[in-house]
Amino acid sequence: QVQLVESGGGTVQPGGSLTLSCEASTIIFRLNTMAWFRQLPGNEREYVARLTPRGSTTYIDSVKGRFTISRDDARNILYLQMNSLKPDDTAIYYCNKFDGDRWSWGQGTQVTVSS
Repeated sequence: QVQLVESGGGTVQPGGSLTLSCEASTIIFRLNTMAWFRQLPGNEREYVARLTPRGSTTYIDSVKGRFTISRDDARNILYLQMNSLKPDDTAIYYCNKFDGDRWSWGQGTQVTVSS
């Protein structure tokens, strides 16, 4: 059974940065189109950024230029570098396949942007 483990969240002030990590021992990220999602309080989970096996990336408009999705193929870790964070970025962040039959969701990692 696939177990996704997200980490790296925390509380930062507006304008701050965080790097999120996603690990899973039983799957190979570079063989899948992977994505980061987030769930804002009271809202449904939304897609934030995706990374294809060939390295192409896409982002939702609200994070373009601020967030960067990447992966370390040697260590099989998926990252989300988040810069210039805004209060609206406050959410629980999750990783998973971009589409298709997704794996079970992990517990996510909480990101709070507050002064």
